[in-house]
Amino acid sequence: MYKLLKILLFNSLLLVAGNLHAQFTADTLHSILRNKKYDGTYDDKSFSAILSFYSAVNYKTIWFDLKSANNRNIFFDELKLAAYMGLREKDYQYALIASLKNGSAKFLTLADSLEAEIQMTAAALHFYSDIAYGNTMPDIAYKGLIDMPLCNDVPALLARFIYSKNLIALSSYLSSPLLEITVMQSKIKWFTNQLSNSSFDELIINSDKASASNKVLVSKLYQLGFVNDTINSLPDSVISQYIKQAQLQFGLLVDGKLSNATLHQLNITLLERLHALNLSINYYRWLSCFSQSRSVIVVNIPAAYLKVYNQQKVQLEMKIIVGKKSTPTPTLLSTVNEVVLYPYWHVPYSIATKEILPKLKRSASFIDAGNYQVLNKAGNIINPYSVKWRALSTKYFPYTIRQSTGCDNALGLLKLNFNSPAGVYLHDTPNKKLFSLNKRFLSHGCMRMQNPTALGHLVLKNNSIAIDTLTQKGCLLNQAPIFVRATDPMTVLVWYNPAGIDAYGNLLFFEDVYGKFNWSKKN
Repeated sequence: MYKLLKILLFNSLLLVAGNLHAQFTADTLHSILRNKKYDGTYDDKSFSAILSFYSAVNYKTIWFDLKSANNRNIFFDELKLAAYMGLREKDYQYALIASLKNGSAKFLTLADSLEAEIQMTAAALHFYSDIAYGNTMPDIAYKGLIDMPLCNDVPALLARFIYSKNLIALSSYLSSPLLEITVMQSKIKWFTNQLSNSSFDELIINSDKASASNKVLVSKLYQLGFVNDTINSLPDSVISQYIKQAQLQFGLLVDGKLSNATLHQLNITLLERLHALNLSINYYRWLSCFSQSRSVIVVNIPAAYLKVYNQQKVQLEMKIIVGKKSTPTPTLLSTVNEVVLYPYWHVPYSIATKEILPKLKRSASFIDAGNYQVLNKAGNIINPYSVKWRALSTKYFPYTIRQSTGCDNALGLLKLNFNSPAGVYLHDTPNKKLFSLNKRFLSHGCMRMQNPTALGHLVLKNNSIAIDTLTQKGCLLNQAPIFVRATDPMTVLVWYNPAGIDAYGNLLFFEDVYGKFNWSKKN
């Protein structure tokens, strides 16, 4: 009975609003919108989208008459699912929509009715834009590109789907085809349902017993989505397999045992995991738009991994080595404009003075042993044995240390250049054994590639002979560097994303190595 009364009240409210709207003309709405431009209610981008939408519908009011009930109800139902998409229902004119649902909204004047109309449109444009682009842009320290993604005209699409009476299909139309988003959305739905269950309790596993008798462990594995239920008793061998699945997801040694590292990851709360997924899925929405019409080299720092996206599909992927916590790799967005074959390594000042200088003070023979050269301020090579190394310090070091090309060169055989104020780049490495490590946070900030020639081929797709020649000749001692311009420069994105998927579509969570997130303090 109460539900029926609410429906009747809502319909009567809409009838009143509809009568008020019947007094509007397109010129009236156009004029009021134009006057609202400067009242500060909406930012320029949002207001521009609102104007674009009403222009597409010929400045007709579309939300509050009985004929619009179906579209309105579809939109309300979509908003109920916002949390399952990694979005926040409260971001979309929550007070107005809540008042409409509970029947407390009042439209007593033309101004009230018009304000509600515009707010509903703002909510819809905001919601569908977040589906298309994500609600959070990646945190990028250096933006070397001006053009940001614009892959959908949301105002025009909203108008089109409303006019075609197919609003229910708009979310699917705007959703990204990236597999990361599909996988994460499924897990977000699972976690959201777990957290909203009245019997849910965040669990802490204290026992390291990898057995079905460890009831807290089994319950936590269920909460994380590895175990189907907690009712049936499972053999210890099966529990061990579920632990291995968890270890794979958390980037740990996969042995089925409850080590301290495994217990730590299992004991991270479900709410923190959900916060990580909500951020990550929106990052990937942004990337999906950004990579729709271009190839993008994407380095994810906490994953220590590189993927190349081409037209929203992964074209290449490999392990990389990134910066230590003390010398972190910076986030950036830039363009690879050059490939250097047989690169010199110009040792950064901090490394030269803090790490190499103490060795030179003991013996200048370190220069010859490491195939280094000493350059003066004029850029000329000088005799290292003529330098009074003991008189130098981190405050006074008027030389450049350069490692010549060869098999032991720190940059290997290939380097990708791009603009970056931090002076970092992607490069090869002679120490391939390090790629077998799970934790690959070892560099001074640059990014070492597991398979540099494969990426070199993509960047120099119109000049692959250069890479083939490099592969055939291998390392050459004291070979002069060869600079090859990229005929079709490729975008490079270095970001800090807490989650992703592996090559098989399995969800992965990455350790917050640089301590950028504090999920426990989020609402």
